[in-house]
Amino acid sequence: MRRCVELSAAAVRQQELPFSCVICKDGEIVAEAINRVVQDGDVTRHAEIMAIAAAQKVLGRSDLSDCTIYSNVEPCPMCSFPIRETRIGRVVFAISSPMMGGLSKWNVLGDNEISNVMPQVFGDRPEVSAGLLYGEAAAVWRSWNPIFWLGIRFRGCLAEAPPEGVYRTLQSAAPRRGPFRRLLAFASRGFVRRRAAPAPVQPQAESTAI
Repeated sequence: MRRCVELSAAAVRQQELPFSCVICKDGEIVAEAINRVVQDGDVTRHAEIMAIAAAQKVLGRSDLSDCTIYSNVEPCPMCSFPIRETRIGRVVFAISSPMMGGLSKWNVLGDNEISNVMPQVFGDRPEVSAGLLYGEAAAVWRSWNPIFWLGIRFRGCLAEAPPEGVYRTLQSAAPRRGPFRRLLAFASRGFVRRRAAPAPVQPQAESTAI
């Protein structure tokens, strides 16, 4: 998370909003990113999406269940769906987002139905913790634009500091699936990938019409 805070300050220097993300496996950083919304002129280029894409390339797989994702601000719903689809096992953020958060507001990260109905697509709900290095993360926002920081807190977009800076678990990881459910999900994922593969292009016979 400390690296994540450093990246959020780097984002400001690149004329981006101070959002950042780090993905770790076994205590080592696999991928990291900042927002690239301004630089790329693309509203979908959130830090979490950028980091998840990079982590899949580095590890050579889409299953990131053995990874932890750190964000300086709670992931939004758009970023929370890829977290569920890549089965990331743990989500940690510094600042909660009561208005936009993928757990606090929209509960994408905590929803059990999507993984029960479509286990071949969505992983079980991850463990979610909040408040880690809240003060340091908030200081970057406050330093970047004090008026903007006060305004978004007043509107409830970003949360106040947790009581006494407490770092707390908001949601425990879902219990592991039984062997039959895991086998079914694995087999279904393979079926979906095969069905999604584009059909080979058949060569067209050369026309003899004049």
